[in-house]
Amino acid sequence: MRALACLFLCSGFVTAADPWKLDASFTAAKPADLQDAATTPPPAGAIVLFDGKSLDAWTKKDGKTAITWKLIDGAMEGFKGHGDIISKQKFDGRFQLHLEFRIPYEPTGSGQGRGNSGVYLQGRYEVQILDSYGLKSGKNDCAAIYDIHPPKVNACKAPTVWQSYDIVFTAPRYENGKKTEPARMTVYHNGTLVHENAPIPVDNTRAGMGGDPAKPGPILLQDHGHPVQYRNIWVLPQK
Repeated sequence: MRALACLFLCSGFVTAADPWKLDASFTAAKPADLQDAATTPPPAGAIVLFDGKSLDAWTKKDGKTAITWKLIDGAMEGFKGHGDIISKQKFDGRFQLHLEFRIPYEPTGSGQGRGNSGVYLQGRYEVQILDSYGLKSGKNDCAAIYDIHPPKVNACKAPTVWQSYDIVFTAPRYENGKKTEPARMTVYHNGTLVHENAPIPVDNTRAGMGGDPAKPGPILLQDHGHPVQYRNIWVLPQK
């Protein structure tokens, strides 16, 4: 028993009870998968939604109630039962969303039960967040446009490691009340292109807020019962 304890402690691993530490059973495919994605400061003109210090830019989905996600070392962490959160500001047209996220290590879970969350553009169109490390990516895996398009490649880092999305979103276009162009997304996951100007043929992916797709909508971060962390969230309007 003493030798086994030394094997875990001396190697720097802890038990999986700590969701932010990998245990001895985890093997990374390559060293880079254990290195945080480079952080990207907000450029001039960006609208900062989370700077690591304040939750003031966010509310619960009713648009009024203050949120109580945890502030931890410059990140905000959701917790089971709190509910989704939305940005107070709504967005339309074409814009770039940058956010960084960290998925907990939940080795006893499977499928959608490992580090599940999601980011919804205009509250309607989800890019999935999930522990899909090392998997063949499908339409409900990390970086998928949920239930619509799987990512072109699996660019996931290991759980517990900081990752990034850069999403260029173009809202659907309407003329005389009729949709003439669908919403579109270009998505970079950890700097790798995983969707290029991908059309979204629906007005609301599963679990989105719905509402009038011709109107602006917020950024939504999903509470799916897992302690996913977020940091450095900003939006840059584009022409």
